Amino acid sequence: MWKENILEDLEAGELDYAMAGEFLAEIKREFREGNKETVKVAELRRIKQRGKTMEEFVQEFKRAARESKYKRRPLIEEFKRDIDSTIRRKLIEAERQPTSIKQWCQVHKQWT
Repeated sequence: MWKENILEDLEAGELDYAMAGEFLAEIKREFREGNKETVKVAELRRIKQRGKTMEEFVQEFKRAARESKYKRRPLIEEFKRDIDSTIRRKLIEAERQPTSIKQWCQVHKQWT
């Protein structure tokens, strides 16, 4: 599908490369930058607390989240989905529910 899109753009004159090296450099740049974010998002979705302490989980989550480009609400939703259900329920039922990812990562210390 990608190849077909590129060929159509080339034929339509929407892409203009003087040399094949420029074209290859653009391809590498496109896939390297996009792939890094995609890999981190996939890693973020694979992470589960399962048997890890919350501190271990939080550190692993932060590492994956750093380059995923997820911010605010989507990041919080990933975090809530990945922690153990008992801790998640306590955090959700708390009188003052965390509102930022930083709070979600810190408040767990009350219950672990």
